[in-house]
Amino acid sequence: MTGQGQQVAVSQTQAAPPKVEYSLSGGLLARLAGMKASLSFTSYQSGFLYMLGVGPQGGAQLHQSGMPKPMGLCADGPDSLVLSAGAQIIRFENVLSEEQRINQVYDACFMPRTQHVTGQLDAHDVGVDRDGRIVFVNTRYNCLATISPRHSFKEIWRPSFITDLVDEDRCHLNGLAMRDGKAAFVTAVSKSNTIDGWRDRRADGGVVIDVEKNEIICEGLSMPHSPRWHDGKLWVLNAGTGEFGYVEKPKGKAKMGKFKALTFCPGFLRGLAFHGGFAFVGLSRPRYKRFEGLELDQRLKDADSEPWCGVQVIDLKSGACVDWFRIDGDIGELYDVELIEGYSCPMTVSPSSPDAGTLITIEEGA
Repeated sequence: MTGQGQQVAVSQTQAAPPKVEYSLSGGLLARLAGMKASLSFTSYQSGFLYMLGVGPQGGAQLHQSGMPKPMGLCADGPDSLVLSAGAQIIRFENVLSEEQRINQVYDACFMPRTQHVTGQLDAHDVGVDRDGRIVFVNTRYNCLATISPRHSFKEIWRPSFITDLVDEDRCHLNGLAMRDGKAAFVTAVSKSNTIDGWRDRRADGGVVIDVEKNEIICEGLSMPHSPRWHDGKLWVLNAGTGEFGYVEKPKGKAKMGKFKALTFCPGFLRGLAFHGGFAFVGLSRPRYKRFEGLELDQRLKDADSEPWCGVQVIDLKSGACVDWFRIDGDIGELYDVELIEGYSCPMTVSPSSPDAGTLITIEEGA
């Protein structure tokens, strides 16, 4: 893995890594160091949860852990992560104290501490509310849900246009934005109320929904993903057009907001995190039928660009890409992006790896 002459260390726990090449912009490591943060992202295609940080010698360190279909990722404070992963929702806890290191390299080690078996719900985005309750997008059942101590899940909300709690993935509910400790906004590929109906509405059927009001506040989008509330705005990835932007509030007598594109990114967009005046946007290569035949195809041709897989850092003032991390080779799809605040070089442990059984830590106290 190289980035403008830099040598970058890659390590993983469990599973053989796919054949890939990694590259990064010359300023990305300095940017992460200045933010006192590291970059995490998921790929259900590769089956890895990735942590990109700055190693003790100042070089890039990429750690990757095998996970069962890693999807939505949420940081719950500096020392906890929640991941939707296949048939599970997994909570990770950092087990290192401030002065401790793993292999004299990693300053945080996120261990799987709670695994809740939900069954195959095709869970997408995940969040944690102010009461510590995990909230996740239950895509197969078209609702927001939380974990249940007895059952696979407990429904807590569904769009007004979905009439039944059924296993039919009608609208392809996918994205979740938390605001002030509550589930505030969601995205769906359509407002279809029939089984798999969203597939026929990929081009312009996408909607953003206000959870509390249960009202659509923006429509006409193409496969929207990753709504996030930041700095007083609701940001959204209009994945089917490759546009990153925000929902503009209604003007005059209009009841519906409009999507205002900030910039075009060369890829199918999923995964969004913020730090100050910068956004970290995940890009995927649209290789499969569900991603093809969208406006993104023509936008790429017009820009004379090939689609990316990776993460681009976007300046929110100018819309320019100021730094980037790129993946070429067997991996073409990412799902979520998160920033790990306070740690420069973290790692994670796979629930099924030997380390999960052999790394023992003890809580201090009587």
